[in-house]
Amino acid sequence: MPTVLTRQLSNVPTGPGRPRHTGSRSTQQPAREEILDHAARLFAERGFSGTSTREIAEACGIRQASLYYHFAGKPGILAELLELSVRPSLEKVETIERECPTEVPEAALYLLALIDAHTLATVPHNIGKLYRMPDVRSSEVFEEFEPALQALTAAYGRLGATVVSGSVAAIVNLDQLAGLLIQVVEVVIRIRSRGEEVTRADARAIAATCLRICGVPEERIARSAVTADDLLLRFAEEGQT
Repeated sequence: MPTVLTRQLSNVPTGPGRPRHTGSRSTQQPAREEILDHAARLFAERGFSGTSTREIAEACGIRQASLYYHFAGKPGILAELLELSVRPSLEKVETIERECPTEVPEAALYLLALIDAHTLATVPHNIGKLYRMPDVRSSEVFEEFEPALQALTAAYGRLGATVVSGSVAAIVNLDQLAGLLIQVVEVVIRIRSRGEEVTRADARAIAATCLRICGVPEERIARSAVTADDLLLRFAEEGQT
């Protein structure tokens, strides 16, 4: 299957660096990338409140002042990491809705779930779990980030609403459906938290489960998978993934 969007830290714009101390890790990463990488690991391990900028700087082998050259402080680092956990999938929604063939509407939801599952599976240090942490959720940074997460959730609901069966729609409203669908995809975060790898087969099973929740018949799910593969191939050829 073609490579899909992955929220990799290598896609983060970098800024000019400054001379560093020799740290515990030898790396050719640009300083900004390295700060994000170590901060992601430390936030995931110790929590946002339990990690200081000094500890992040030490992990990178740089002076604390050098860290402030790239980021104003911890909130700026957290904001960028949270964006990495959601923005790439959100940015594909418009393309998915526009390009998905009308005769296979289920493929749009399948494809969004597939892309989002792969994104959460490959984002460094499982940073998708940051926005579940109480100290993150109570921060001003999360307040500013939450609209992006809500927009992604709404996209799941919108795509789900186009294919949901009458029997499911009778017992689940649009907001509930949106919440259920994104929670299914976020099982990736729990799998990674157990130290397990999320395979492509897992991602496909997750995408298919989203359609089953909507009451989509199995033959339509199979057709959606084929259509999603065709779209991914086309996106890759056009440089959209």
